[in-house]
Amino acid sequence: MNKKAIMENLVVKAKKAVATELSARARRQPIRRGTVLYESFSGNGMLCNPEAVFQSLLDNPEYAHLQHIWVLSSLQDYEGTIKRYAGNRNVRFVRYGSTEYYDALATSEYLFNNATFPWQFSKRRGQTYINTWHGTPLKKMGYHIEGGGPDTRNIIRNFVQADYLVSANSFMTEQMYLDGYKLRNLYRGKILETGYPRIDRQNLSETQKVGLYEVLSQHGIHDDGREVILYAPTWKGDSFYEPSNDAAILHRTIVDLEKKIDTTRYRILLKIHQVVYKAASKNRDLAGYLVPNDIPTNTILGITDILVTDYSSIFYDFLATGRPVLFHIPDLNRYSANRGLYVQPEQLPGPLSTDSDELASSISRLGAGEASGDEGHVDEKYEKARRDYTSLEDGSSTERLINAVFKNDRSMPGIRSDHGDGRERILLYLGGMASNGITTSALNLLDNIDYSRFDVSVLYSYSRNAAKMANADRINRNVRLFPRQGYPNVGLKDRQKYRAMLKGGLPDGVDFTSSAQPIWDDEWYRCFGDSEFDYIVDFSGYGPFWTYLLLRGNAKQHSIWLHNDLKKDAERQVNGAKPLKANLEAVFSTYKYFDKLVSVSEELSRLNEEHLSEFASAGKFTSAVNTVNEFKIKALTSPKYTRVADLPGRAACTADALPEMLAFLRSAYSAEDIAAEATRQAWLEEFFPAGTAAQTFVSVGRLSPEKNHARLIEAFSTVHLANPATRLLIIGNGPLKRQLESTAAEFGVSDAVVFAGEQDNPYALMDASDCFVLSSDYEGQPMVLLEAKVLGLPIVTTAFGSVASAVPPGTGLVVERSTKALARGMQDFLEGKVPASEFDITSYNNRAMQSFYEAIGASARTEPLAQAQEPEAAVGVLS
Repeated sequence: MNKKAIMENLVVKAKKAVATELSARARRQPIRRGTVLYESFSGNGMLCNPEAVFQSLLDNPEYAHLQHIWVLSSLQDYEGTIKRYAGNRNVRFVRYGSTEYYDALATSEYLFNNATFPWQFSKRRGQTYINTWHGTPLKKMGYHIEGGGPDTRNIIRNFVQADYLVSANSFMTEQMYLDGYKLRNLYRGKILETGYPRIDRQNLSETQKVGLYEVLSQHGIHDDGREVILYAPTWKGDSFYEPSNDAAILHRTIVDLEKKIDTTRYRILLKIHQVVYKAASKNRDLAGYLVPNDIPTNTILGITDILVTDYSSIFYDFLATGRPVLFHIPDLNRYSANRGLYVQPEQLPGPLSTDSDELASSISRLGAGEASGDEGHVDEKYEKARRDYTSLEDGSSTERLINAVFKNDRSMPGIRSDHGDGRERILLYLGGMASNGITTSALNLLDNIDYSRFDVSVLYSYSRNAAKMANADRINRNVRLFPRQGYPNVGLKDRQKYRAMLKGGLPDGVDFTSSAQPIWDDEWYRCFGDSEFDYIVDFSGYGPFWTYLLLRGNAKQHSIWLHNDLKKDAERQVNGAKPLKANLEAVFSTYKYFDKLVSVSEELSRLNEEHLSEFASAGKFTSAVNTVNEFKIKALTSPKYTRVADLPGRAACTADALPEMLAFLRSAYSAEDIAAEATRQAWLEEFFPAGTAAQTFVSVGRLSPEKNHARLIEAFSTVHLANPATRLLIIGNGPLKRQLESTAAEFGVSDAVVFAGEQDNPYALMDASDCFVLSSDYEGQPMVLLEAKVLGLPIVTTAFGSVASAVPPGTGLVVERSTKALARGMQDFLEGKVPASEFDITSYNNRAMQSFYEAIGASARTEPLAQAQEPEAAVGVLS
């Protein structure tokens, strides 16, 4: 990392630390009754549903006692907004991210937001949180976007803390909240199908229209009597974390359209998304067109005669006016393919254009009183859309919402509070998502769970590390993600206590699960809000922070996984240090609070019960073996390429015929598949050069002491001396790499020992090898042995304590943990005495899943379990 990147990273951390301190300090203040905080798009204006609720409350004498606090991103940029309320003592403004902001966020009684509060936010007892969101979605949202789960991380965190989620219609409730953001069976608040408060603001009186134009005239937009065409394109980013905009393209679109329409009759105004307004406002060419950001969109819709939009949900709002909507989508094919739409183009309630000529033609038809295309068909779609999406928009949506929240009125038929579907809920902490055996076993488990029976959520630490992000992307698509980001609200006052617990374990004399634990209770709520789970599982078992956090969640049973002989792990030395000792001893202090301590084999459970008896009673120790994903492994050893046509007759393969050969291949396969296969074969040849006739032993695992690769290299040197046509391929990385390379040189086998490093796809290399060999001193239930069995490889392994769980008698060769015995075992393979592995994967996984369900406390099932489903995109991680 260069100096600039280091400094930028330090600045980001410093800002987060300051925000956390401000939040922690503010949270020590009492809740201020009668205060209402409003935030729209992180302070980008007084806008949307929060603005409509605010105006209604402010105008109603019944609520004259309320104090209103508005969040704005800049007090200077919104000076005009602030001046409008300068004489009202009940209204004040705070800058987003300031000390005053965190104070108001932590102490206001009511909180309104149309997007999300920041990572520090954790609703306090006595606060009521109303999330109104910002529109009925046309674009797919959340988990409906391919790979969109991680981007939901702060949205779902906000939603599960909200007392109320406001919905414009049942489509939004079902498609966005319950399905798109996977709130079904999890959310415990109320969904209010009130209609949208902001749509009430479209019903402008003549006086209000005059007042609106007075504001617009300050920005060069005057009422000249022409009909208003409002062009309201959406922003093109996929998430709020990376907005994008091109002001020049917007200007060109407007100018081009003006050349083709009757500008004596029509004028064009531009309203763009708040997220990208700042960039567009700097473009002088847009002056006179661009509607100021601090004017609510729906008030502009009140003076709009024709709406032109693309993928923006603004059209749902405008349907309530009964006026025409035109859809202008030049990049329709690309966008719908990348992001996806809930409503297909042919279902849109208005004419669709992909260039300015088509758009101008549609406007002309409307001006002549005609519809575009089959008039009856268009009208039918329009009216159906109005029924589906705006049936609640009667001008009283704001009143219904206010009555539900401030008067606890439950008479409204659109209040939905039961979101369950009958499945039991599991929460699993997966670990750090690094490429290792725990991650592999966790991903396999998630591919084998019965999702018709269980609703599964996973917790992990969000990371931008490429390998960790890739592993997170491999999580089964049925799973709900809680990628944790941000920090606990721990200020200087409590930081010493917090750090002491992480370093030294839980204090004696305090019942951690029965007594209040403010630091951990607040962090649990910050992460999970009001969510409840039936079973909570620490599937990693190596980090005290996560263990403390999970113990604060209510569940029928808490379980923690033991993937190894953890007492030995705690004492393991690497380069003279014991890197796991402090963390594991802190975790050991929590064992008495878990219902079950689950080792990954029966043999390992007996070892852990013996070695950890001082921390937990014998009855808590149990076992559940790891599952394996046959589809993932085999897909990576033999990729499936899509045939797009039947191959023609064989082409001549000559030295100068490459173009013809490529054309021959392209007649049957895509260019992407051809490139992928060429890359795969070149990569394989790096480790298995053409013409190599040597027998290859392969071993996979982290280069750390417990794996004892030094013994493996020494044993191989004996075998290689007697059988020169042999190689040893070691896949993995770790702190002992240089030392092991020296060991290979010391025994004279540097040319025959290949250190392949960490590989995204170890399975292809394993499959190309001849025999799998493992030299560990101790293991849990090593995934690599199960994976080698899936590939049908002969196995030679040392006899560590839990080896029988993966290599029962008759399925491989188990030898003593000595150099001589291991060398003899490898020689036995060369002599044909170690047969290929046989593995009934379906029966094995059925038994494994039964043991998992029993271990976490779920009732056992008697019928066979379904085999793991073939993943959409099979990928692998290093075991």
